[in-house]
Amino acid sequence: MKYTTPFLSAALLVCAALRVQAYDGTNCKAPGECWEPKPGFPDKIAGSQYDPKHDPAELNKQSQSIKAMEERNRKRHENVVKTGKFVYKVEDIK
Repeated sequence: MKYTTPFLSAALLVCAALRVQAYDGTNCKAPGECWEPKPGFPDKIAGSQYDPKHDPAELNKQSQSIKAMEERNRKRHENVVKTGKFVYKVEDIK
């Protein structure tokens, strides 16, 4: 009886480890290609209910703000070259 308990617990641990290692919950086509869509998800997203339909004005906000920032920095740089003083507020540049 002394020896059967450790062997039994070791055997249970090995079985549990093999089960955990054997199934990862996905059906992979190749290693690393395990994405599976949910049932009913369309092959083509454009025009479906999953299409986000982004507003072009919303998408261009960041590029517009970057252009405005570059313009302000250009004015600051021109002022530093001309006067030798850095002015943060573009409105104060004469």
